[in-house]
Amino acid sequence: MPVDGEIRWFSPDPRGVIPLDGLRVSRSLRRSCRRYRVTVDHDFATVIRACGDPRRPHGWIDDPIVSAYERLHALGHAHSVEAWSLEDGALAGGLYGVAVGGLFAGESMFSHRRDASKVALVALVTALRNGGGVMLDVQWVTDHLATLGAVAVPRARYLELVSDAVGRPQLRLAAP
Repeated sequence: MPVDGEIRWFSPDPRGVIPLDGLRVSRSLRRSCRRYRVTVDHDFATVIRACGDPRRPHGWIDDPIVSAYERLHALGHAHSVEAWSLEDGALAGGLYGVAVGGLFAGESMFSHRRDASKVALVALVTALRNGGGVMLDVQWVTDHLATLGAVAVPRARYLELVSDAVGRPQLRLAAP
């Protein structure tokens, strides 16, 4: 993240993780899932720019960050999940992150319509399960992510989980 003109790396302790078998999908979120079509890596550039919208509070995704992640995407390491409205076909929400082995490190998500980013998250977890993923790192446990099943993992345990995850075969992401 950029801080005072420099790009810095943060590793919170504890770290936020959503166990792939621990995602909480409410009845209303299940209904919302039926209002969107989900794709993977269909429009990475638009997703990261929406996540970096300067009108969003606490924005940190600036042009150098966008460029770096677009390069990672071109190399096959960064991925996006998009939720498209079935009503009008518009991109309604999404997320992006980086995959290494069986680890997916979520970086940011956005939503222009109700539950669209959550729908992208549900699809990501399904894609991870189907594609060989074993760990979803969400950095911090926010109130919002806690309602979806995010848990705080102490650094020592987190490092064990990461070591196992990155040593796995490269996960394959595809829309569920």
